[in-house]
Amino acid sequence: MDIHALREEYKQSQLRRKDLQDDPFKQFEIWFQQACHAELLEPNAMTLATVSAEGKPFMRTVLLKYFDRQGFVFFTNYESRKAQQIELNHNVSILFTWLPLQRQIHITGSAEKVTTAESWEYFTSRPRGSQLGAWSSQQSSVISSRKLLLMQFEEVKRKFLDGEIPLPSFWGGYRIVPDSFEFWQGCSNRLHDRFLYTPQGDRPWQIQRLAP
Repeated sequence: MDIHALREEYKQSQLRRKDLQDDPFKQFEIWFQQACHAELLEPNAMTLATVSAEGKPFMRTVLLKYFDRQGFVFFTNYESRKAQQIELNHNVSILFTWLPLQRQIHITGSAEKVTTAESWEYFTSRPRGSQLGAWSSQQSSVISSRKLLLMQFEEVKRKFLDGEIPLPSFWGGYRIVPDSFEFWQGCSNRLHDRFLYTPQGDRPWQIQRLAP
């Protein structure tokens, strides 16, 4: 299938050094708010990259649930493939792709588990069906059919028919603590604007323009 003619001209905007915040967390917040205001589908969706014990990269989409100066938090099953890979290698990267705005943000960093209290606070805010789903699925394990999964869901539903659903011991959050940010703005003629933030110890973040 020849798709070489699929081409989009990026000409919505430019990104200049003077437009950038000195703090990458503030710059992320500005762009994230703009993505929300643009009513993009799942603006908090991010591609998470991990590496297996054999050195093979894996990527999947997860949802950012909150962020602050400590890092970027998502939740998952601690027995899943991504969690197993994080336990072996805490170095990860995440990518936000907002194509209608012709923007990307790439963040690298280290993933660490959040506290049980943080996981509990988020878990109790989820819809009941999502809470039951967390108990029902052995994430990333091989299953014979969807029917089996639905049967497990119904069994869990009966088990917790009345009262509060407890936090599973195998479920919780990870916080990605950044060590670099790259902000990418699509521009005409493929001369895109890219700015890389890297830490400098106690000094402000270093900001460098990268060639497209």
